[in-house]
Amino acid sequence: MKIERNAMAGTLESSDCMVTVEPGCGQVELDLESAVMNQFGEQIQNVILETLKRLEVEDVRIRVVDKGALDCTVKARVECAVYRSIGQKDHLPWGGAIR
Repeated sequence: MKIERNAMAGTLESSDCMVTVEPGCGQVELDLESAVMNQFGEQIQNVILETLKRLEVEDVRIRVVDKGALDCTVKARVECAVYRSIGQKDHLPWGGAIR
């Protein structure tokens, strides 16, 4: 999937995260900021990268500001930002193609 334009999903509320995606420079560039970086930074990074891989996104700048979100929330925010970036609003494969 190719990121076509900048898009955002999520909030900066407690237990949520804000994900911003924009077209990249030929690779995945991840900028992660988290309130729980010392405890869960590696796990959060893995969830983000695995979600991008499942969506077949290989060229993106992604910034995630995490406020203690669960893995499922991080995954949902990444998916939402990617789909918004390509303008897909209908027939989203929630729970099916996205595992």
